[in-house]
Amino acid sequence: MANHFKLEIVTPQGVKFDADVESVTCPGKQGRFQVLHNHAPFLSSLEIGLMKVVDAEGKEHTYAVSGGISQMFHNSMRIIADTAELATNINLERARSAQQRAEERLKNREEGIDQDRARIALMRAVNRIKAVERV
Repeated sequence: MANHFKLEIVTPQGVKFDADVESVTCPGKQGRFQVLHNHAPFLSSLEIGLMKVVDAEGKEHTYAVSGGISQMFHNSMRIIADTAELATNINLERARSAQQRAEERLKNREEGIDQDRARIALMRAVNRIKAVERV
């Protein structure tokens, strides 16, 4: 366990990952960042994007995340995400349908449609599709 650290990914739905890892690459508000063993303590906000986790055996896991925070302290990292979906668990057709619905809402600009919410839904759907296509 010389170059590993503990990672826990938590969402409102529960713990999504809890194991030792080699590295984590996250979509931060100020840009992508990577965390390795013995990283300095920090706290960072996350945005919609892809998160790459390399576990202790060297296997890569891709997650579609939609915001949250990450904290690193004494070789223990905790990510509290709004959502974190493992790419292999994402239903591609459902994600494409969500993308199409969001695009239609933005294009039609109907009264009563929350445009900001539609833009965020579109970004999340596109992110989920990218996660699946990356695996």
